[in-house]
Amino acid sequence: MAPASLQPLRSRNFALMWSAALVSNAGSWVQTVALGVVVTTRTHDPLWTGLVAAAAFVPMGLLAPVGGALADRLDRRRWLILTTIGESACAAGLAVLAAGHARPVLMVAVAFAGGVCSAVGFPAYQAMLPDLVPRRDLLAAVSLSSAQFNLGRVIGPALAGVILLAGSAAWAFAVNSASFGAVVVALTFLRLPPHDRPAAGGPGMVARMADGARVALAEPGCRSAIGLIAVVALIGSPFIALVPALAIEGFHGGSATTAALVTGQGVGAVIGALSLAGLARRWGRPRLLVGALLAFPVALAVYGLAPGVVAATAAIVVVGACYIGVLSGLNTVVQLRAPTAARGRVLGFYMMALGTIYPVGAVCEGALARTFGIRSVTVASGLVLVAVMACIMGLRPATVRSLEDPSAPCPTAVTDVMADPAAPVAP
Repeated sequence: MAPASLQPLRSRNFALMWSAALVSNAGSWVQTVALGVVVTTRTHDPLWTGLVAAAAFVPMGLLAPVGGALADRLDRRRWLILTTIGESACAAGLAVLAAGHARPVLMVAVAFAGGVCSAVGFPAYQAMLPDLVPRRDLLAAVSLSSAQFNLGRVIGPALAGVILLAGSAAWAFAVNSASFGAVVVALTFLRLPPHDRPAAGGPGMVARMADGARVALAEPGCRSAIGLIAVVALIGSPFIALVPALAIEGFHGGSATTAALVTGQGVGAVIGALSLAGLARRWGRPRLLVGALLAFPVALAVYGLAPGVVAATAAIVVVGACYIGVLSGLNTVVQLRAPTAARGRVLGFYMMALGTIYPVGAVCEGALARTFGIRSVTVASGLVLVAVMACIMGLRPATVRSLEDPSAPCPTAVTDVMADPAAPVAP
């Protein structure tokens, strides 16, 4: 029998999508590295480097609710195929621009367009996950998806280095464009159960997004998961953006130190993702999530206190494992407790909370680090976050209870909740 963490790969649909997503994600990291190199070498201005990175990231935070509403309204598979083709076209456009002498502003614009395609398509992929695996394997499926992302983060940059040395940036963008074909092929061969979609002429986009927000607030588990991920994104998640600062300013290292810490985080994330399902079956998913919410900030403080690079690398492995436990656990709560017909929209608001608050936290902690030092801010963020989590769990035990699996089936349509705001929902 396969380990619990690998059980989802026995499901044909999930194995197809997981493999294709790994290929595509590695290609996306190839593009990320190549795009940074091209813009930096053409402008010699770090502001443009930051702008091109933000252009691909910001749309996810801003447009995830729109993508969620579309995921609930449209055929999810067909919509995901369409947005994936759009991402491929944008990567091909970057290949053409890189082959010539295009201005950086054009490359930022095309990267932004690709980010928009990803933002409005990704909620459809998230909403499809419960249809790809049995319910008992959902946490493992979410964890494997996280592991896939981090494997891509290891494979992609290495592949980008080879392509840039052997060819050119244009080839790197072309490789990413081709990698999206794996997702399109996998989606073509998926066999999915139909999901209930609203009839033509129903509520408009804004009304459906508002309904999705009300559903997310009405369902206790979804409300708690979105609130908790917002707290984590503001206080804890910025450590990711500040890894280079800690490596260079905190340990007086360079690119090698940064690479060691980034790789350590990725390794920890993969280890954590592969361990979650087995640990959840032994200790219970809600208890494991609570443990991760407390362990992550403690590990973060230890990481900031590390006396040297070796100790910091070992600590960030633990940080990465615990952080994946938090992300996968809260995402699974939303997947399990969101009403089927509103799942895409609720997931959209979950992703918006993470995507919009994380950069705010990164900017705030970066500014504080200029005054107090990056290591002090890293330690303080861990201590503040563990104190906040302890207060939430001690003063609001209902929040912890709401993270448990629903004891009754979730409503199957938004109207089940909206028809009677006083109707009871799963505790």
